[in-house]
Amino acid sequence: MGKKHKKDTVDTETDVPTEENDVVPEEQSKKKHKHKKIRKREEKIEVKIETVKASSDKSLPLIGYFPSGYDPEKRQRVEEPTVRVLKSLKRSHRLQVVVSPNQSSPVNFVGTNYSGEAVVPQMCSYALGVLDKQTQTLKIVQIESNKIFRLEPRFGDHDKAADEASKKVENEATVEDSKTKFNFSTKKSERTAKKEKALRAYRDPEAQEDLNDKMAEAAVDTEAIEISAQTSSITARNIPPHDISATRPQQAYPLEKIILKGEWRYLSDIAELLQEGKTINSASYPLFVCNRIHKIEEVKDEEVKESLTCIFSYINHLIKFKDKHSMDGYSSAKHHKLPNILNQKFNDMFANTESKRLADDKRDLLISYVLVLTLFVDNFKTEFSDIAKDLRMTTGALRPHFEYLGCKFVREHNITLAMLPAPLKFPEIRMRRRR
Repeated sequence: MGKKHKKDTVDTETDVPTEENDVVPEEQSKKKHKHKKIRKREEKIEVKIETVKASSDKSLPLIGYFPSGYDPEKRQRVEEPTVRVLKSLKRSHRLQVVVSPNQSSPVNFVGTNYSGEAVVPQMCSYALGVLDKQTQTLKIVQIESNKIFRLEPRFGDHDKAADEASKKVENEATVEDSKTKFNFSTKKSERTAKKEKALRAYRDPEAQEDLNDKMAEAAVDTEAIEISAQTSSITARNIPPHDISATRPQQAYPLEKIILKGEWRYLSDIAELLQEGKTINSASYPLFVCNRIHKIEEVKDEEVKESLTCIFSYINHLIKFKDKHSMDGYSSAKHHKLPNILNQKFNDMFANTESKRLADDKRDLLISYVLVLTLFVDNFKTEFSDIAKDLRMTTGALRPHFEYLGCKFVREHNITLAMLPAPLKFPEIRMRRRR
C-alpha cells in the first residue's frame, strides 16, 4: 500500500482593510501629518485701554474670595445667593461683606476689611481687566488692598453672623488691653501704660469735636493782618504772623499768612493717597499726622476736609526740611521730595547761608510754625508728646516754645495739653545780664 501524504496548508495574510475604521499605515501617517498642520487662528483686536481710578463719584469694586471652597457660580443655577455690604456708622472706612447662599441656609460667609488678612501689610497691588469686544475697550479697574475680603463661614442668620464678626474684633482689642493692663514689671511701666491708655482715649474719634465750625472761623480777617503788621516788633520771639487783639484763637494766627494762597495746590499728597485707599504710615509721615489722620474722615465739609489734609502735608514738609538740615534726622528726610515753591520759601525763611545746619533762631521759628499748625488741627488744645518725638525733642524742651506762642497748659484726664487762649498774651522775655 502506498503511503498517503498530507497536504501542507499555508496561512497567508493580506493587507486588506475589512472595516472603515481600519486605516492603511501610509494613509494613517498622512492623516496625522495633516492633523498637525491644523491650528486655530489667533484673532487680533485693537483695543483702547482705559484706567479707572477711585474718585468722589466713583467707587472701586469689592473683591471677595472663599477659602472654604464654596463656589457661588455653581450654586447660582439652583438658587441665587444674596450679597450685602455693611458700613460702620462710627468709622466709614470699615466695611463688611455678607454672602448668603439662600434664605434657609444656616451658613453665611462674612468678610471684613479691618481684621484678619486685611490688616497685614500689602506688598503688591491688584487690578481687574474687563474687555468689551463691541466697543473694543479694555477697562483696567484698580483693586484697593483694603477692598479684598476673605469670606469666612459663619453659622446663624444674616445679622447675627455680621454681629459676631464685629464683636470678635472688639473682643480681641479688649483682650489686648487687659494683657497690657496686668503686664507690669515696674511702677514706671505702669505709669507709662496708664498714660498711653489715656492718650488713646483722648485721640478716640468719638471724643473729638467736629472741625467744621472752628476751621470755618479761621477765615482771613484784613484788620487782623494789618494789626499783625503793626506788631512786627515782637519778631524776636520767632513766631509766625499773629494778631494780639484777636478775640478768638482762630484769628490769633491767620492761616492764610502761614500757608500762602499759591501753596495750597502743592499740598495734595495725603489726599491722593487716601483717595487711592493707601495708608498713611510713620515711615513717610510724622507720628502726629498718623495719630490724627482719622479726623479727615470725621469732617463733613469738603472744603474743611481739604484744608485739613493740606495742613497735615505742610507739617510734614516743615519737619522733613528741619531733619534734612540736622545731623540726627538727615537719613529720614534724605529722599523726601519737597515742592519747589516750598523749598524756595523754606530756604529764604529758615536756611543758613554759612552752614547746612539751621541757626538756633531759624530753627525756633520753624518749630513755631509747626506748633501753630498742630493747634489748628487739635482745635487749639493739643497733646504734644507725639509732635515732640517728630521734632526730636522732649516734651519739657517743647513747653517754652508753646509759651512763646502765648499758650497755657491745662490738665485733662491726667494729660498735659497746650491751649491757645485769646487774646494773645505773651510772656516777658528776660534778658540775662553779663557779669
